[in-house]
Amino acid sequence: IFQDPMASLNERAKVDYIVSEGLINHHLYKDEKDREDKVQKVLREVGLLPEFASRFPHEFSGGQRQRIGIARALVMEPEFIVADEPISALDVSIRAQVLNLLNRLKRDRGLTYLFIAHDLSVVRFISDRIAVIHKGRIVELAESEELFLHPLHPYTKALLSAVPIPDPEIEKKKKLLVYDPSVHDYSVDQPIWEEITEGHFVYGNKRELEQYRKEIEA
Repeated sequence: IFQDPMASLNERAKVDYIVSEGLINHHLYKDEKDREDKVQKVLREVGLLPEFASRFPHEFSGGQRQRIGIARALVMEPEFIVADEPISALDVSIRAQVLNLLNRLKRDRGLTYLFIAHDLSVVRFISDRIAVIHKGRIVELAESEELFLHPLHPYTKALLSAVPIPDPEIEKKKKLLVYDPSVHDYSVDQPIWEEITEGHFVYGNKRELEQYRKEIEA
C-alpha cells in the first residue's frame, strides 16, 4: 500500500483492472466471472460500491483512492502487507477512517502489517510492536505500550516528545526534546543490540545500557 494514492494508481486504467492486475499476472482466477466476483467482493470489503469498478481513479477522492490501493493488495489474499506511510497524504478527517479499516482487516483476515510512518501516535494505534529507526538503523524495539511507557533511547524520547497532546494547557508547558547524536561516544566502547527487559531491545554501548537498565528499575 503506497504513500500517494493517486500516483500509485494507473490513471488510464479502470478500477476493475487496477484491482485485478495481480490476479491477471499470476493467473489466480478460474474464469472472467470469478475474477469479477473477487474484485467486487474486495471492493465491498474496503467500503466501496461494486459499481465503482467501471470508473477511473481521477473520479474518486483521496480516501477512496487509498481504499482502491488497499483492495489491490487484499485481492491477492496476502498474509503480510507492507504499508508505506499509507495515510500521510490524506486529510486528517479521512486518516481515522483508513486506520480503522486497516485495523478491522488486520483482525478479520489475520493480517500482519509492516506499517511505516513518522507519526508515533498513529503507529501506537495500529501496531503491536514498534521499531524506531534512525538513519537506517533500528535503535529501539518494543511492544507498543512498553515503548510509550518506558522509552530508553534518546532518539525515541525526542520523537515521543514531538507527539501533539490534545490539551492546550499541557501542550504549552510540554518540554520538547531535540536529539543530538553527539551524546553517543562510540570511539572506544562499541554499541551492541541488547534486550534490556523481555521483548524490549535497545542499541547502545555498555555505559548506555547500564543507564537504560537503571531507568527501567527506577
